Amino acid sequence: MSPAPRVGVVGHVEWVEFVVIDHFPRPGEIVHASTWFSEAAGGGAVAAVQLRKLAGRSVFFAALGDDSVAAAARDELERRHGVELHAAARERPQRRGFTQLDERGERTITIMGERLVPRGSDALPWGRIAELDGVYLTGGDAAVVRRARAAKVLVATARALQAVEESLVELDVLLGSATDEGERIDAARREPRPRYIVRTRGKDGGDWEAADGERGTWAAVEPPGEPVDAYGCGDSFAAGLTFGLAAGMPLAAALEVGARCGAWALTGLGPYGRQLTLA
Repeated sequence: MSPAPRVGVVGHVEWVEFVVIDHFPRPGEIVHASTWFSEAAGGGAVAAVQLRKLAGRSVFFAALGDDSVAAAARDELERRHGVELHAAARERPQRRGFTQLDERGERTITIMGERLVPRGSDALPWGRIAELDGVYLTGGDAAVVRRARAAKVLVATARALQAVEESLVELDVLLGSATDEGERIDAARREPRPRYIVRTRGKDGGDWEAADGERGTWAAVEPPGEPVDAYGCGDSFAAGLTFGLAAGMPLAAALEVGARCGAWALTGLGPYGRQLTLA
């Protein structure tokens, strides 16, 4: 059996409060939550935990605030989830979020505070990235993108597009959502062009296009149960895709791993309730 790929994430953390309600409130309405909990989340954190569950370990380069919320986020990622976290300190409150989940598993998200991401000038063990087979990038400056490129495979979210463009780095995959305005990708404007542009379409799977013009699609995976919580499904998909490519899989197989991760995540409460494991 081949050894698991060495994988990591470069990006952001948010401390998120989740509440489960039977419907989203109308203007002026008061609704009562049936369940509520808080934990470290955000795209970078969710992907780092999913990668740890697939590969056995993951390295996470991030930035945290200087308050008790940041301390709680660090403790949870390291102690509860087993992520190897290297986080630069910022003299400001930790970014937080508020997520409402309705009875269909759909979510609405409100974010509070400045997005904290690592910078290339931060005194983090950047040399470790050269040891990694795959990295997923959710945020940072142009210098961070160039550091992340030392990995064998580099996948980046479209939400980090400005830093990617400024870095002039060639990505292996630029990942976005075809249904989310904040993640739309105009292939004609990308320079240098990524090897692949991948667009997710939720329950309709997604499509991809290669730098040489080849195109393709993939089908969604049937969830192993009823939908519970859509939060983190896309980030789990990204982690699965990164894991597959880092393991040397062709794109089609890596996309299937990503789709399976997203489907499993949909059936658990919270971003970590039912993430896929290698077993």
